[in-house]
Amino acid sequence: MAVTKVMNSATLSIEVQKGTDKAGDPIYSKKSFSNVRINADAQNVYEVAEAIKLVLDASTRDSFITESSSLINA
Repeated sequence: MAVTKVMNSATLSIEVQKGTDKAGDPIYSKKSFSNVRINADAQNVYEVAEAIKLVLDASTRDSFITESSSLINA
């Protein structure tokens, strides 16, 4: 039996600064953008993330892509 991995969805997340803690260190939360095409090129997704960062009011940090897949026993 061969198991096949089938990607179902992808979500782009960007860490956005939402404030600072008592020590003055930044606190980040993630802003997520769902429905990223599952066959999108990584460079293109990165460029979109960088463009989004430019229009956000808050400081940003890292970008992430979260992929969800199913395992099918074929």
